Amino acid sequence: MTTARHDTAYADRFIAATAARMNVRVGEISAAIRTYIEDDIADLRHDRQTGDLLGESVEANIATALHALRYHLPVADIQAAPAAVDYARRLAQQGVPAHSLARAYRIGQRRLTEMVFAELHTMAIPLTERIGVVERVTTTLFEYIDHITEQVLGSYSDEREQWLESQNNVRAVRAREVLGSSRAVDVDAVTEVIRYPLRWHHLALVLWRSESELDSEAVSNLQRFVRELAGALGAAANPLVVAADRISVWAWLPYRSERAGLVAAVREYVSARRDAPNLAIGTFAAGVDGFRRSHRSAQRACSVALARGLPTPGVVAADDPGLTTAALLGADVEEARYWMSEVLGDLAGDNENDARLRDTLRVFLRTGSSYKAAATELNLHSNSVKYRVGRAIARRGRPIGADRLDVELALLVCHWYGPPGQRPEPKQ
Repeated sequence: MTTARHDTAYADRFIAATAARMNVRVGEISAAIRTYIEDDIADLRHDRQTGDLLGESVEANIATALHALRYHLPVADIQAAPAAVDYARRLAQQGVPAHSLARAYRIGQRRLTEMVFAELHTMAIPLTERIGVVERVTTTLFEYIDHITEQVLGSYSDEREQWLESQNNVRAVRAREVLGSSRAVDVDAVTEVIRYPLRWHHLALVLWRSESELDSEAVSNLQRFVRELAGALGAAANPLVVAADRISVWAWLPYRSERAGLVAAVREYVSARRDAPNLAIGTFAAGVDGFRRSHRSAQRACSVALARGLPTPGVVAADDPGLTTAALLGADVEEARYWMSEVLGDLAGDNENDARLRDTLRVFLRTGSSYKAAATELNLHSNSVKYRVGRAIARRGRPIGADRLDVELALLVCHWYGPPGQRPEPKQ
């Protein structure tokens, strides 16, 4: 018995040392496992906010698992981290299957186990002790994942049940079915179910609050705001509002025919409301296909707004110059920023002077390289435009020639997503 206790203590010493060394790199390890999970499970490749929640959940779980290994804690006493519970609840709200969440934990367990073993290989563990060390690590990580998965799946189940109860079920489900399919639908039948005129013209919106503003009435308040907005903008029937999650809704305003100036009217209305949420506006389109297209364009505008960050309340519209192009370029925002920095050189600087020069150059190129047209849009003298364009090119460090299109696109990326905090190091 004395020998067994001695062997256990000896193994625990190596395990504790390994966990302590890995804990120093917990951010790096968590980022790698998050990428591993997202690459493997398509259901988990969501919007940026949900992706950030995944990152926080992974890091919390890795830190807790390493803590359990380091201090030999009984797994049965460990409670799931708040970040892990919050992520499970968000997936429940978005309708992501529970098995995708469970699989994420299994994949994370596998990758963390591989990393722990790789760290153990760097340590001078006597051959007679290695099996004991490996067995204890494997058992602890398995028991941890099994224990935590049971907890987060319970939270997922509870949230999913409450979420479905809180939604206007049939209406929301049928609207999502229309959005999720490119096939023809029975327009009249769906119109009757969702109580919204699909044959008319539509202006789609995405409205959201920040996480800091989250409360139990967030969705209800957003729904009420949409109804009041629809009334102020003269919508021809009641709007359709579908809860997207606990802090955002999708909405459509219906009109019998073309309506000019709607985007400007939305901006004016929002600017006058102190309680206005953030809002992304889609393109104006007709029929079932227009219902879908307008929503997709509003979602693209929303993705750009979330990536850049908006003042609250903020309004962004799909037909804002260059936004749709920026959204398509921004599938990987960090990579787009890296490319933009390469194209613009020092002009990508994060300061007011470079921002002013970029804005002038962007408008100048968009208006056909016309100093006069750019001066009119920017409310400047044409000589001032000419001077700033010259300074912008000088800051870039090379003339604009065959790469003019790259420069225009890079300026769009910088305008919508912002400059990098500092120019990234060259990739190896």
